[in-house]
Amino acid sequence: MRRRLKRGWILLASPLLLSGCGSEYVVLHPAGPVAATELHLIELSAAIMTGIILVVWALLAYILVRFRDTPNNRAPYLPNWRGTLWLEALVFGVPVLVLLIMAVPTIKKTYALDHIPSRHPLIIDVTSLDYKWLFEYPQQHVATVNYFYMPTGQPVLFQLTAHSPFGAFWVPNLGGMEYTMPNRVLPLWLEARRPGVYLGRNANYSGVDFWRMTFSAHAVSPAAFQAWVRQVKRTYRPMTEDDYRRLATHFDLVGQETYSAYPSDTFPERFREFTIQGLHYVPTRHP
Repeated sequence: MRRRLKRGWILLASPLLLSGCGSEYVVLHPAGPVAATELHLIELSAAIMTGIILVVWALLAYILVRFRDTPNNRAPYLPNWRGTLWLEALVFGVPVLVLLIMAVPTIKKTYALDHIPSRHPLIIDVTSLDYKWLFEYPQQHVATVNYFYMPTGQPVLFQLTAHSPFGAFWVPNLGGMEYTMPNRVLPLWLEARRPGVYLGRNANYSGVDFWRMTFSAHAVSPAAFQAWVRQVKRTYRPMTEDDYRRLATHFDLVGQETYSAYPSDTFPERFREFTIQGLHYVPTRHP
């Protein structure tokens, strides 16, 4: 009997033990204000749901013991079919109250995250290609493939589009995801509070090799970011039309690439304009 109980505890505890040996749960380790806000909402929902589960388990245990069918049962089941007003109010009122507790902060923080906390963010144009990511900097006039650099402490506005099936841009350490769609530009702002290299990926199924669509986000100090831009301009060659066609080729898997310039027609300019935080935001045009 003891051996069976021991095995049961091991089976129940094994997911917790193994979680420390596998990959890091990056969603639980926010590196920016957007991810921290979203983690707070996850913690609130988890705490409320845990409380509900514990209450249900306690009521189930009480019912099993109090109304068990035994010869000496002192609690016969004699239901009152006419109804009980306080019980009905409790049954319907508690779920409504729980939903309000979860909904109010979720709505407030979701709307708050729609506002970029800067009128001059760093802009990065993001294009999801077939199993690769293209990042273009219209203000710095440089481009990268499957990785990008961003300064810490500065909001970054990602303008997302696609030259392939629908994708989803996601850097779990920095915040939630946003879809990439052909002939559309969707905004997403993120910010890194501390330096680091954070894994990004395609969070939407878009083909048999969609899991290969990973990239790295390098958060560095503002001075290091400017030094990186100068190094790119000094060291790497410009992107040509042939380079872009090669990148857009289906199933052409590539590693990380860097370009000191890029053609002006690689991003859908006519779909760039959208409204954020009540102002009509027109991003900087390509040269």
